[in-house]
Amino acid sequence: MLNIALTGNLGSGKSTAGKFFQEAGFHVLDADRIIRSFYEEKGEVYRKVVEAFGDRVLDREGNIDRKTLAQIVFSDPQSLRLLESITHSELYRRLDEEFRRLPQKSIVVVEASLLIEKGTYRNYHVTLLAYAPYQLCRERALRAGYSIEDFERRWANQMPPEEKKKYAHFIMENTKTLEALRSRVFELAKVFKNWVEFQHEEFP
Repeated sequence: MLNIALTGNLGSGKSTAGKFFQEAGFHVLDADRIIRSFYEEKGEVYRKVVEAFGDRVLDREGNIDRKTLAQIVFSDPQSLRLLESITHSELYRRLDEEFRRLPQKSIVVVEASLLIEKGTYRNYHVTLLAYAPYQLCRERALRAGYSIEDFERRWANQMPPEEKKKYAHFIMENTKTLEALRSRVFELAKVFKNWVEFQHEEFP
């Protein structure tokens, strides 16, 4: 199995790249989506989050209001660390479960924002970075509905994209058109498929 880490800052096009890898036939696991599923399942993670942050993070139906929760944790580093301590261990367990379900020759892309910041990129064979500079990321985030304040809070918790380039095996420049990004993703997909096809020994 070839495990690929896909990361990028808010507004970089990371999720769009993930969709293109899925289109190319890869298994794509979105860390944010998995964590969201924990909230929706209302199991242990949900219980611990409500216990830690109180009813203020719940909407009228008793669901975790992710926007309210984000405003709290991205304004306070201690709250962010607390949330991560609750969600990340369960996230890693769920990812391991997903890996075990897949055939040995699979190519798996794990999409997550903080793979480099947390050092977990080291757990993957390849690290990919969706790259766009600050101003372009900011413009995209605002068009997507983020407020300036919310964008800046989130950006402050992420390593600058120029710094992240030092950790990436491959960089996907996303400063032009969607088709240009798609072309780059399919170019890389071909490389990874060939890599797995001609690898005589299993990846560790």
